[in-house]
Amino acid sequence: MGCRSIPLLSVRLEDICIGVDRLSWLLKEKLKNQLTTEKGAKIFAPGSRNGFALVYPNTYYVGMSNLGMHIIYKCINDRKDTACERVFLPDKKTEQEYLRTNTPLMTLETQRPLYEFPLIGFSVTFEMDYFNLIKVLDMGKVPVLAAERTETDPLVIIGGPCATFNPEPLADFVDICIIGEGEEVIQDLLDTYYAERHKPRKELLAALAQIEGIYVPGFSTFHYDSNGKITARETTPGIPPITRRRWIKNLEQFEAQTVIVTADTEFGSMFLIEVARGCGRHCRFCMAGYCFRNPRIRSLARIKQAIGQAKQLNLKVGLMGAAISDHPNIDDICEEIVQQDLNMSVASLRADSLTPRLVKALAVSNHKTVTLAPEAASIRMRDVINKGITDEHMYQAIHLAIAAGIHNIRLYIMIDLPFERDEDIEEIILMARKFKEYMKKLGSAGKLTLSINPFIPKPFTPFQWLAVSPVATIEAKLKHIQTSLKKDKNIEVLAETPKESNIQGILARGDRRLGSALLTAYRLGGYKHFKRAMREYNLQEEFYLYRTRDEAEIFPWSHLNMGFHAEYLWQELQRADSGQTTPPCTNHCTRCGVCN
Repeated sequence: MGCRSIPLLSVRLEDICIGVDRLSWLLKEKLKNQLTTEKGAKIFAPGSRNGFALVYPNTYYVGMSNLGMHIIYKCINDRKDTACERVFLPDKKTEQEYLRTNTPLMTLETQRPLYEFPLIGFSVTFEMDYFNLIKVLDMGKVPVLAAERTETDPLVIIGGPCATFNPEPLADFVDICIIGEGEEVIQDLLDTYYAERHKPRKELLAALAQIEGIYVPGFSTFHYDSNGKITARETTPGIPPITRRRWIKNLEQFEAQTVIVTADTEFGSMFLIEVARGCGRHCRFCMAGYCFRNPRIRSLARIKQAIGQAKQLNLKVGLMGAAISDHPNIDDICEEIVQQDLNMSVASLRADSLTPRLVKALAVSNHKTVTLAPEAASIRMRDVINKGITDEHMYQAIHLAIAAGIHNIRLYIMIDLPFERDEDIEEIILMARKFKEYMKKLGSAGKLTLSINPFIPKPFTPFQWLAVSPVATIEAKLKHIQTSLKKDKNIEVLAETPKESNIQGILARGDRRLGSALLTAYRLGGYKHFKRAMREYNLQEEFYLYRTRDEAEIFPWSHLNMGFHAEYLWQELQRADSGQTTPPCTNHCTRCGVCN
């Protein structure tokens, strides 16, 4: 076969530049188009205010479902001196456009490059978003490592649950950590920043470190022994050695509801309203129940006012809080929503505080499923985790749901809980069958779904000292449950992959040495490379996951103070081991020390 010549492709440099410019223009147009679908975003004239970039290290779809983003966005924009602009992780296609054109990641409101903002604040809710945080900085042309930032680079701030309970795995990448709830501390931070920003970066950070609720990782040095355990932590002279969390004593001072309305979120066109904050139930696995004590409720009057705003927008009401049905006025709240001819939604419910009025309101709102969270099947395990739920509570809740016309039940279950035995796994199978049989007895042909997640020990809980089982052991437990229930009609088993929860477990209780592995994993392609990256730095999975800590071990988060008595969590661990329960919070209780 003869050869034929192939003409060379002729491309002019100016054509390439025009193509790149057009792609950059298209990226800006995408952001502008997203803005046109919203109600409530604030855009200020260029130069009229100082800029603050508020980042959610995940997609717009996920980030705009986070009520904390809305709250802080409003808190910052309510000032007269600061314009808050949002940044989200782009989807895969848009990310490729950013990379192809070498365009820095831009804000939604004015399409400014991230690196131009003097202050960048991340809301960090999930451990798996740590990899995304690094990606956002990199794509935004911000030096990824805090140690490499100069006087002209932004200050990078993290807040949210992950920053509160253990910011150390992110210490290499951030300048400032907000410990606790952000509404008040963000004001103090901005006031101090504007008063001190003329000073060198290190002096400015030292001034910010004096604010209660602010931790600056760069002023701390950790020392380790040959086994990898922390032996001491040194703090730069003049910097507070302990950081106390900030929490809002009076929720009425701050609104906590949807600020920007958009249909492009995980919850759809829903108006979110926080009815309470914190939880006093003392579930021993729940970090939120410890780091956000004490439990506080919003007044019925304030909630009704928020429902009125949902009515004006003709949106479904989403009630937010750790234990919605524990609100003393939950029936009145539901009645108001129904009277306003609105639909409503809630997260999972406690079976022991479910009311007929609440279930009826969900049925009127066309809910097809009620989600309950027994967390464990056996009474023994529920006592260990201090859940406070009995089978009678569960039967009553199922009865209320079916009587209201809601025939599908979803149960949140955890496996590999502390002090779990083989018979506790068998109890999950038995529980599913007996609850499904009860549903049939009530005349329901609905589906029973078990949503099963491996347990992850979290800081500032009584289980922070404990080990977890290897992935193979957890997978075997899951497979046994799935196989056993496979032939049971209308029983569905959904499960989170143990491999991913394994990484979450490492990051939840990790120290700042993990920063190198996080960065390497990001450069290799993401979280799937994290274990390989750990091995490169001789960081052992067994050290972070599979060992029980001593009572006196110094944790990476030991310098953070949530308000507890020092011995409180250890005492709760001993009570869990012996199956003793702890009653919920009451007024004037001094048991844990938070209310002192």
